[in-house]
Amino acid sequence: MNSNKKTARIVGVLFLIATAAFMIGNGVLESILNHPEFLAKLYPDRTKVIVGIFFELINSAAVVGIAMLMFPILKQHSEAIALGYFGSRLIESALLIVSILSPLVLITLSEEYITSGVSGNSYFQTIGNLAMKGHYMAFEMAMLVLSLGSLIFCYLLYKSKLMPRFISVIGLIGYAALLASGCSAIFGYDIGLILYIPGALFEIIFPIWLIVKGFNSTAIDSGAVKN
Repeated sequence: MNSNKKTARIVGVLFLIATAAFMIGNGVLESILNHPEFLAKLYPDRTKVIVGIFFELINSAAVVGIAMLMFPILKQHSEAIALGYFGSRLIESALLIVSILSPLVLITLSEEYITSGVSGNSYFQTIGNLAMKGHYMAFEMAMLVLSLGSLIFCYLLYKSKLMPRFISVIGLIGYAALLASGCSAIFGYDIGLILYIPGALFEIIFPIWLIVKGFNSTAIDSGAVKN
């Protein structure tokens, strides 16, 4: 039981780290990448870009840690879902890492763009726009994988009663909204950040509950008995 309580607290802390790191890293990167003249800003602001990438890497590492720690607990209730969630978080982490490769490439491109003194619709801007599209596409794919994996995760939480069911319901609503947002973005419809709110709420309530209360020990014991 002490081991499960410790695992719950670590998972809770990792969730909070992942959320905070993502918000900081994404905020820093987007402040530069969303600028109309991003090619002119990237190289001069390269320190900020590297800081943003660093926080994104922290998020990716935390995501893998969550997957590894949750697997043995989820496996007691459904091995298929446990494997699905584990795999989805690994894929999510890999896609997030792919998405941050573009800003790294763009730093060098920005340097060449500034040095050349080219303006207007140059090939630098064409390459830059393609790299930006790759960045956003990889990110949206990561969000799709996150939402699908987390939907089955929240379903198992609801079914197993590892957490209070109202928290699981918030997660189901949140990740369904995230799935809708990701699908719409991939097809070219920008709904904005409003559909991120329910999922963000879950990723705050869930880890705080884990840190303070932990998993439902009765549900863990019943899962262990089945196995």
